[in-house]
Amino acid sequence: MFATKSCRDGNFEQGYLSRYGNIELNPAAGILNYGQGLIEGMKAYRGEDGRVLLFRPELNAMRMKIGAERMCMHSPSVHQFIEGVKQTVLANRRWVPPPGKGSLYLRPLLFGSGASLGVAAASEYTFLVFGSPVQNYFKEGTAALNLYVEEVIPRAYLGGTGGVKAISNYGPVLEVMRRAKSRGFSDVLYLDADTGKNIEEVSAANIFLVKGNTIVTPATSGTILGGITRKSIIEIALDLGYKVEERSVPVEELKEAEEVFCTGTAAGVASVGSITFKNTRTEYKVGDGIVTQQLRSILVGIQTGSIQDTKDWVLQIA
Repeated sequence: MFATKSCRDGNFEQGYLSRYGNIELNPAAGILNYGQGLIEGMKAYRGEDGRVLLFRPELNAMRMKIGAERMCMHSPSVHQFIEGVKQTVLANRRWVPPPGKGSLYLRPLLFGSGASLGVAAASEYTFLVFGSPVQNYFKEGTAALNLYVEEVIPRAYLGGTGGVKAISNYGPVLEVMRRAKSRGFSDVLYLDADTGKNIEEVSAANIFLVKGNTIVTPATSGTILGGITRKSIIEIALDLGYKVEERSVPVEELKEAEEVFCTGTAAGVASVGSITFKNTRTEYKVGDGIVTQQLRSILVGIQTGSIQDTKDWVLQIA
């Protein structure tokens, strides 16, 4: 794994690689006492020709910088971020699965490692990157997901940290996820905290509705994370001639959709087979020949190098 620390002036020192293992923290560290922490999620892919590729890593780097600003943290430069990720992948190159067998999931992590007992920003921050080979995020594999709409507990509030990848966004939804999964659902779809009438996102993924030639997704207005897979799918859909609407999406509109899918680095582009709201289950088209499959195939093709990258999205590192 790769690690580097910031100095008091906010600049990060030369990073280094070490074996994956436990890290030592001061009990008064900002991450432990005041939740000063951000995560990112990325993947390294192996192409059919053996190349190892990263997908739009500069967007992860910029998103971490935006999150650090919100959380009053030092952050590595875009170059430092990408360099740390590259070193981690190169050191673990043999763990990048063969094409079609998965990917090397990468977890860049930025946290307050400096001590501060009083309520204040940490004086020192650690940027760390580690990885693990993975297959599908959901236990269903490539099968369609079954989502449950949570009506009581929202994921994020306007003015909060829902729009950045703060570690504190995930703990509060774990109990909701556990309850949903115990009832046989794949994940939870959350409603907005303000009105409780509009859908926002799934626990760790953005959501899209397909209605004819129109693709609809909730706008990222401060409570929804601006996913990199989300952004890429929107650009691909526009290139294919689809109309894309980013706006408030009433929960009742779920009944009008022909297809629904989720996007995220871990989830990829995952078809949704059904959504249950107020004990009513709505089912959607899944399988081959649908819009979701078309978008997924193009995205995966670009990520793995089997489709020409005309947008300069892919970074070859080995």
